[in-house]
Amino acid sequence: MNKMKLEGTNLTPVLPVCPVVLVGSNVDGRPDFAAVAWVGVAANNPPAITISLQPHRYSLKGIHQNMNFSVNIPSVDILPETDYCGMISGNKTDKVTDTKFNIFYGSLSTAPLIEQCPVNHACEVVQILNLGSHQLVIGRIKETFVTEGCLEDGRPDIERIKPFFFSLTGKYTCVGETAGEAFRTGTVVSPVKFRKSDE
Repeated sequence: MNKMKLEGTNLTPVLPVCPVVLVGSNVDGRPDFAAVAWVGVAANNPPAITISLQPHRYSLKGIHQNMNFSVNIPSVDILPETDYCGMISGNKTDKVTDTKFNIFYGSLSTAPLIEQCPVNHACEVVQILNLGSHQLVIGRIKETFVTEGCLEDGRPDIERIKPFFFSLTGKYTCVGETAGEAFRTGTVVSPVKFRKSDE
């Protein structure tokens, strides 16, 4: 199998898809949201999440001001509004007015949450790392809200949430077909190592 070494501008991290979220912060007392795709789970106990933002992003100013922020997971139903939040800066317009988002707050009074998003995380900043082109914000999730209709047996259901992802091609993609069951599909590699002792 032949491999080609990527160099120069092609060294951007290659991840097939990245979940798209709306990062919220109060900037100078006004709620603002930015579409962000470089986001990930940092820990589950206590729950923590990371977002990566370029230093010039307006919403990052609000995160530094208040040391908290929100991560709102949009559904495909509000894809145009989400894309819009990544196309224009909050220092030029009021995105909440433009998108007609309904805003609410949990216990963190400066971490704005979007009612139209099926899942909302309110986070406190743990640390901000300057990594060059981006600042990595590590946040501890203090509260999570989920639209009731997106729950199955009390747990978030990805098919009901209908999230979407940013791909390497610059397009948005949706959740596709199931490829396999986690922590079960791999047993075919060496079945004897996963055989129950009573068999």
